Amino acid sequence: MASVNTNIYSIASREILDSRGNPTIETQVILESGYRGVASCPSGASIGTYEVVELRDADPKRYGGQGVLKAVSNVNTTIQEKLRGMDALSQGVIDKTLVDLDGTKDKHALGANSILSVSLAVSVAASNALRMPLYRYYNSLFAAYCPTEITRIPSPTFNIINGGKHGAGNLDFQEFHVIPATNKSFSQALQMGVELYNGVKQILKYRNAVHSVGDEGGFAPDLFTNVDALAIIMDAIRASKYRYGVDVFMGLDLAANYFYADHTYHIKDRSQPYSDRDFVVYLKDLFVQYKLLVIEDGLHEDDWEHWQSLTKELGKDVLVVGDDLLVTNPERLNKAIAQKACTAILLKPNQIGTVSEFFAVATIAKRNDIKTIVSHRSGETNDTSVADIAVAIQSDYVKFGAPARGERVAKYNRLLQIEQELIAKK
Repeated sequence: MASVNTNIYSIASREILDSRGNPTIETQVILESGYRGVASCPSGASIGTYEVVELRDADPKRYGGQGVLKAVSNVNTTIQEKLRGMDALSQGVIDKTLVDLDGTKDKHALGANSILSVSLAVSVAASNALRMPLYRYYNSLFAAYCPTEITRIPSPTFNIINGGKHGAGNLDFQEFHVIPATNKSFSQALQMGVELYNGVKQILKYRNAVHSVGDEGGFAPDLFTNVDALAIIMDAIRASKYRYGVDVFMGLDLAANYFYADHTYHIKDRSQPYSDRDFVVYLKDLFVQYKLLVIEDGLHEDDWEHWQSLTKELGKDVLVVGDDLLVTNPERLNKAIAQKACTAILLKPNQIGTVSEFFAVATIAKRNDIKTIVSHRSGETNDTSVADIAVAIQSDYVKFGAPARGERVAKYNRLLQIEQELIAKK
């Protein structure tokens, strides 16, 4: 086959809607050969203070100020003018060019959403030009950071009940998860997630509780306490064929920033707020009662002292996961490693801004025995590239929401497709 011209011919962005009905950005990169790649950028509701900045128009007359026409314009003018003619196979060079072009630490000049949409679209175009599955192409890029053999599909963790900013304002904790055992194949784990999801729905119906869904497809019921949600999931597991602690586990994303104020944690389970130390004890009690596998963002993003305490006291038994704490940031991850403040990291491409920077952070985690969980955002699109990225770096887990709503299911279905390709090659 004749060599394919992989130089960038054009870059064009447009405004689309995400799963919450808010504007986001979609970018198409076309190569000289005619091959092209399209990518879109998700958006979070629970946003860490130290995340890179997504650019919004702040025009109250349009989409309540949430429009992204400035970001679109930045891609169609400044970024396209700089990248046109560059080789799409040079992902590292292109990503560094984007970072330098922005020139700010938090990417507020061009917007992290502008930058990520281009970085992703370039990689998709390159993989198409090479006629290579996207996860294989990402794996080849990741090899420059951390050579990794693709042997498995990451284990899913399913957000079954939504609270906090993702729910109806009734529950303080943001996500209540069921987590299939890692010895299950992905297809087996997905089946478990779906069956337990439907089991929880039946219990909520039986109790005449609200069973509408939240931002990430999990149920947003009207319960009295956060522990009630854990009890309902446990009831669904007991009613199933799966054994708790053997086949399936539970986890929490508390997103503690949401209910933290004046060095205290305010949750509806107790009339009096918890002090920093008391809340660590409360989390230990939850672990003892429910044998949780994951505690994500159990404390405020700047409460380093008590993150250390939580990890010291529970880190051997539970994954202490930093999301708002770490925001896929190399400096914060290195600080957490030095202080032994967590044992796992949530990895989100739009928290850092480019494919290359994402790979660099994943490499730090892997080299320091920090477990990795590649994650979606609550405001999602049907773009499935995050699933390919998770396979490429051989993430320990993926977190893509409930097994419901099209923008979540698209990613699970993509993993099923990759699983079948891997099995066919064996």
